[in-house]
Amino acid sequence: MQRIVVAIDPPVTSVAGSDSCGIIVAGIAVDGRAIILADRTIQGRTPDTWARAAVQAYKDFEADRLVAEVNQGGDLVVAVIHQVDPTVPVVKVRATRGKWLRAEPVAQLYAEGRVAHYGTFPDLERQMCDFATDGLSDGRSPDRLDALVWALTDLMLTRHHVPTVRRL
Repeated sequence: MQRIVVAIDPPVTSVAGSDSCGIIVAGIAVDGRAIILADRTIQGRTPDTWARAAVQAYKDFEADRLVAEVNQGGDLVVAVIHQVDPTVPVVKVRATRGKWLRAEPVAQLYAEGRVAHYGTFPDLERQMCDFATDGLSDGRSPDRLDALVWALTDLMLTRHHVPTVRRL
């Protein structure tokens, strides 16, 4: 893998009926394709629990960074992650467009054969197939899919500046 990210879509609450915390691990292979490596999504857990799960995925896969949606929680999302491990680099992302619009470019990557899954992820794949124009999957927030969209957007659709040394 050239680069690996762990993307998280944290829930607002942590009761049994709450949305899950989407945690997806994805990387860019040497051939340029994105590979979905793991679905570490957890449900009904406190913020410190999902933060530990995300940091553990970061360590297990030797990821380059976490990508965290901060619409629900803002800086608190990063603070909870840094309570677990202050050295983990976290990129904050904020949804400014609807789920459907954010997912369209990622769907195109799949249509072009530029994304593959390493193994099977039945819950993630169910959300992908059930995703509707209202931004829901089976009437619920598609937390796994949201995390997948953030991961692939970071890896393949966001231009990252590489530091260079210039001559004077």
